[in-house]
Amino acid sequence: MSETVNTPELSGTMFLFEKPELMNKETHSGLGFHQTEKHYGYCAKARAIPITVSEIIPAMKDYPIIFGNLENPAPLAIVGMVDDVNLFVDEEGNWDTATYIPGYVRRYPFGVASGDGGERLAIVIDTAYEGLKEGGQFPLFENGAPSTSTQQAIEFCQAFEQDRAVTDGFGQRLKQFELIRAQSAQFTPQGAAEPVNFAEYYGVDEKILQELSDEQFLELRKAGMLPLVYAMLMSMSNWRNLLQRRARRYNMSEAEILNPAIN
Repeated sequence: MSETVNTPELSGTMFLFEKPELMNKETHSGLGFHQTEKHYGYCAKARAIPITVSEIIPAMKDYPIIFGNLENPAPLAIVGMVDDVNLFVDEEGNWDTATYIPGYVRRYPFGVASGDGGERLAIVIDTAYEGLKEGGQFPLFENGAPSTSTQQAIEFCQAFEQDRAVTDGFGQRLKQFELIRAQSAQFTPQGAAEPVNFAEYYGVDEKILQELSDEQFLELRKAGMLPLVYAMLMSMSNWRNLLQRRARRYNMSEAEILNPAIN
């Protein structure tokens, strides 16, 4: 009597992943990594990248940090505007080395999916990644087990997922205190009489923060959330830097800076 082994399937979609599959030795034992021409080409069209609470402070130096939505608020680092272009990835596929590279990007093409009611984590890999191929130089598996490099990637994914769970709690606590509000970013071009709204998003409302009760403020402080809240507020100065980065990329004047790019 023979028994058929069914490989678990992945449902849903994952940001940046074209063909996500649950990693397993039966299907992926022959795959390995090789050098790609455009290392970060897979996220060259991203406008925003998910980040975790431990990344907010290092990321605040380079990106506006907002929340993706109000229902399940999770922080995002904004990397592009107007066009589907990541302004931190150049035409050669290199991320600006002078800026912080989010962990979500660094862990790719690996990711995590939950199973058994969210209690068990499974490692996902994007089999469409350009740097992954049959017989690649650096194999996913060796002697039937994850290679050393693969195991390191798995450990990074597990740590990232633990941090993401803490991040969920951070967003929900701010939502509970009604600190997350719809906001807009404005820019006044040189010579213009009125500012122009160029981004609508959810962010920390500084006025509401100042109006919190002493008890609520102390609760945020004891939870270690205040530095993160202030870091998100300070990151708003990067909207201007993002506009300037876009102007340099496309050689635009201030009057043209919000126009769609012509490729």
